Amino acid sequence: MRELPFGDTVTILRPGPPTRDVYQNDVPGAPTEIIIPGCAVAPRDSTGAGANEIVDARDTVISGLTLYAPYGTDIRATDRVRVGSDLYEVEGHSGAFRSPFTGSTGPVVVALELVTG
Repeated sequence: MRELPFGDTVTILRPGPPTRDVYQNDVPGAPTEIIIPGCAVAPRDSTGAGANEIVDARDTVISGLTLYAPYGTDIRATDRVRVGSDLYEVEGHSGAFRSPFTGSTGPVVVALELVTG
């Protein structure tokens, strides 16, 4: 799949190389931003368990998106993805498909999760 001509641009935030804190523990370095144009973003069903909770008198809402990125896009489970002004966590591993019969490719598909509240 090539970039979608009317697709959205998203930004991947990938943790940088580890550094040491004042206690000499490894901590993630400053994130690297990777801009990915030509993506499609679709809402996911949010009726699953835990979609809405009240925690400490706050209404917590968990919502999700499905991201379709151009084939070959490197999205890792440790990345975060900025869609618009929201910052989503990557849920699980990304998936991609290339046909063994024709060589045609589909998008890289990624589940994203946003927790607010």
